[in-house]
Amino acid sequence: MSKHNVSRRQFLSYTLTGVGGFMAAGMLMPMVRFAVDPVLKAGGGGDFVATKQKVDDLSSEPVRVDFTFEQKDAWYTSEQTGSAWVYKDDNDNIVALSPVCKHLGCTVNWNADKENPNQFFCPCHYGRYTKDGVNVPGTPPISPLDKYETKVKDGILQIGPAKPQKGA
Repeated sequence: MSKHNVSRRQFLSYTLTGVGGFMAAGMLMPMVRFAVDPVLKAGGGGDFVATKQKVDDLSSEPVRVDFTFEQKDAWYTSEQTGSAWVYKDDNDNIVALSPVCKHLGCTVNWNADKENPNQFFCPCHYGRYTKDGVNVPGTPPISPLDKYETKVKDGILQIGPAKPQKGA
């Protein structure tokens, strides 16, 4: 037995402080977990998506390559479809361009304008891009097509995130 006696007032103060601290911790823990959990969560398999395109089949002529990927929006996961115009340049490097026009977001096509062959053409407002995705001056697009990062795994093309190009 201790020589120090606890008064009723001290006992009540200690008890209320302990219970209040326990309740505050119970309320704060979900908020702390909500803030910290995304940081600690392991990432996915990477930003690159495998396509069905064999790299050996690519040439200097752009071909449209479609690919699918999982998009996670909060708790909802959906399968999205994307596409790219892919070809090999003069140095045998793979070039993958986004088909989304930088003017108003329409889809560009390769070699679709008979008056301007070997260019990407946007039918919405007659925008044009050269083969490397640079916008032709005097046409509506204000910047070049975005360029996808690419890598090759087991002879199959993988497409990564799109990056803006610098140009006209």
